[in-house]
Amino acid sequence: MRQKICAVLVALIILLATVSLRAHHSPSAIFDMSKQFTMAGTLTKIDWINPHIVVYIDGKAEDGKAESWVFESNPPAWFRRVGVGRADFAKAIGQAVKIEGVVAKNGSLYGYLQKITFADGSSLELANGSDTPR
Repeated sequence: MRQKICAVLVALIILLATVSLRAHHSPSAIFDMSKQFTMAGTLTKIDWINPHIVVYIDGKAEDGKAESWVFESNPPAWFRRVGVGRADFAKAIGQAVKIEGVVAKNGSLYGYLQKITFADGSSLELANGSDTPR
């Protein structure tokens, strides 16, 4: 009887851990995937860290007020796989960029980056299964 209880507990722990990991990797847990938006601003910083890089953008709200946005993005390994490195973003710091993404469910200035267009016109699409920088 004791072995059955232990086996059930182990199975339950594994199940809960799997659900927790899956929730972490689902953007829809934090972001409203139906609320897409586009904004222009200045790339101010990039944190090239796991599990997702973080991009910081200073832009303007519709009323002209300054806003500082934070965008979660794909993991560094994804960027390396498509041939984009930290230096590619670092050289764009201080330059104008255009961002396409979705907003956080809580209404904060936090979003999920789906596409970034750099000042030179090159872009990188992170959504819709695209693995190729343009």
